[in-house]
Amino acid sequence: MDRRYFLKTSAIGGTAAAASTLAAPVYAQGKRTLTMVTSWPRGFAVLDDAASYLEKFVGEMSDGNLTIDKKAPGELVGALEVFDAVSSGQADMYHSADYYYIGQHPAYAYFTAVPFGGTAQEVTNWYEHGGGQELHDELGEIFNLKGLLSGNSGSQSGGWFRNEINSAADFNGLKFRMPGLGGKVLGKLGASVQNIPGGELYQALSSGALDGLEWVGPMADERAGFQEVAKVYYTAGFHEPGSALASSVNLDVWNDLTPAHKAILQGASRATTHVQLAETLANNGAALARLQAQGVKTLQFSDDVWDAFGAASKEVMDENMGDELFAKVRASFEASMASSSSWIDKSDGYYVAQRNRVLGN
Repeated sequence: MDRRYFLKTSAIGGTAAAASTLAAPVYAQGKRTLTMVTSWPRGFAVLDDAASYLEKFVGEMSDGNLTIDKKAPGELVGALEVFDAVSSGQADMYHSADYYYIGQHPAYAYFTAVPFGGTAQEVTNWYEHGGGQELHDELGEIFNLKGLLSGNSGSQSGGWFRNEINSAADFNGLKFRMPGLGGKVLGKLGASVQNIPGGELYQALSSGALDGLEWVGPMADERAGFQEVAKVYYTAGFHEPGSALASSVNLDVWNDLTPAHKAILQGASRATTHVQLAETLANNGAALARLQAQGVKTLQFSDDVWDAFGAASKEVMDENMGDELFAKVRASFEASMASSSSWIDKSDGYYVAQRNRVLGN
């Protein structure tokens, strides 16, 4: 699809001309500032951390000649409105999770996470060396966006529940927050799935509007305070084994940047992923211990529940195969993941298993 045709014939395109005056880049004495709208309240662990790292690294790498003006939800647009705002030119770039926008195109799920998908390392392998960046660009052309990945949460937990999940039938009628294709999987199991912005989750869980939710992992979940209103925590989930974060730029803005500024944004995005992921993984263990000390019961789903997740996931993924671009992205991703895991399983995976056996961990 030609992106110009899409923009002219969509609601987004109808507002582009009016919004463009709001997004005019700021120039002063050779300096440039990009307005970045985000999906994260200020101070949100992991997610706003990544956006803040990106803001910091861009300014440092450019010696202050390229800066980012980071906006929290509500300061310019809402948390889940950032995609349309940047696509239309109301803002220069966003920091968000692209699987929030599977309504625009289901292939966007792959640029965050898909059920039974890649770990953080496998996602990075695909994106940097398996054609992922090029496919992000191809998808972005439709929506006037230049895709970049800037952050990764690592493996996300299975979620917070008021009661234990003893079988897949326990999801039937459960009011549960899970975005992306993972949410559609739980829908297949009968859950009432909702996509609620992160800043509203604590209230929704404490009020009973939700029976459970998944967020990120121990570091982020502890800071959000979910342990105060739920005590059952499943530490492994099927839905997001390595969740990437995106900092996509309006394509017209991107094309107007100097080669040096483009390189800075790309380099800062890679640095953000590396530093923020390491920070998250370095802190999750200690955060989990603190959660357990507060009475949180940590569990794993049973094999029959995992089997139900797997069957429903295949059904959800296959339902999108009629879309040519989705099928192309899926084939590329799965080929890269298979190639990566063929070595990881025989090296790191085997080593960690043996280390735990020998050391008694």
